[in-house]
Amino acid sequence: QVQLEDSGGGLVQAGDSLRLSCVASTDVFTALAMGWFRQAPGKEREFVSAISKSGGSIYYGDAVKGRFTIARDNAKKTVYLEMNSLKPEDTAIYSCTAGFRAYRDYTQGSMWDSWGQGTQVIVTS
Repeated sequence: QVQLEDSGGGLVQAGDSLRLSCVASTDVFTALAMGWFRQAPGKEREFVSAISKSGGSIYYGDAVKGRFTIARDNAKKTVYLEMNSLKPEDTAIYSCTAGFRAYRDYTQGSMWDSWGQGTQVIVTS
């Protein structure tokens, strides 16, 4: 079981930026795809972004394309989500995730193996 600790959320205004971080406690970080999902109150969990184990493939949900950037630092066993031009509709709990076979469908939560506890992002207008 991979332990994930995500952080970096906060209360910001529309147009601001935030950077989320997720540190993995594992010896096999380079074998893992990493991703971010979010869940807003009363809504289903939504795919945000994913990055392959090598970092060579990156995917974004339509709602965040062009505004969010995912990156990973394998030496630090950390994945980042840089969020720019935040909107009130980005308000949600953001959770980091890791998976060995998530490449089958990055957008499906069931493809991922481990989850962080989540970090709250609130964007005010």
